[in-house]
Amino acid sequence: MLRFPIFGSLLLAGLLLLAPAAQAARTILVFGDSLSAGYGIRQDASWPALLAKRLQEKKLDYSVVNASISGETSAGGRTRIAEALNKYSPQVVIIALGANDGLRGLPLAQLRANLSAMVGSAQKNKAQVLLVGQRIPPNYGAYATAFEKTFGAVAKAHQAALVDFLLAGVATKPQLFQADNLHPTAAAQPLLLDNVWQGLAPLLE
Repeated sequence: MLRFPIFGSLLLAGLLLLAPAAQAARTILVFGDSLSAGYGIRQDASWPALLAKRLQEKKLDYSVVNASISGETSAGGRTRIAEALNKYSPQVVIIALGANDGLRGLPLAQLRANLSAMVGSAQKNKAQVLLVGQRIPPNYGAYATAFEKTFGAVAKAHQAALVDFLLAGVATKPQLFQADNLHPTAAAQPLLLDNVWQGLAPLLE
């Protein structure tokens, strides 16, 4: 039976500015947790850093601000998104939060309300939104199923773009995780970027 690596709830926090917003006409704001913060690997190997490189290679005039914080929950993201929107005035916001909510078994109504509030705030600020789905191990039972469906429901309600699962193609491959069996390795980051890119690319056209 394949293992399903568990997403850790971490207390470490950080903010990475991948490319100064002043250097590009438009900004993409990445708003996630440790899975997007590049925990345990070089920052220039994280998927948001790889995103910045891909945009440059494709000559797309966007900079990337990674405002992901390890251990962040949807509630934490909700409290700080207004400040981030005001500071960076992004044209696109990638919201990749919720995994820590699921692992803690927090009420799904709360998760949905927080995600909805963040998506709504970004849209009110004239930003396009890409909501990145998360999943938790199947041993969480019916809660895991309902958790997974929450992201699609929020995206549909707000007519926002959706990526079904950030760790698609990675979650069932232990060799793509660090020794803690919680966080993807540098080798996994291009796969995470490809997953995000499927939903992001249409927003950049």
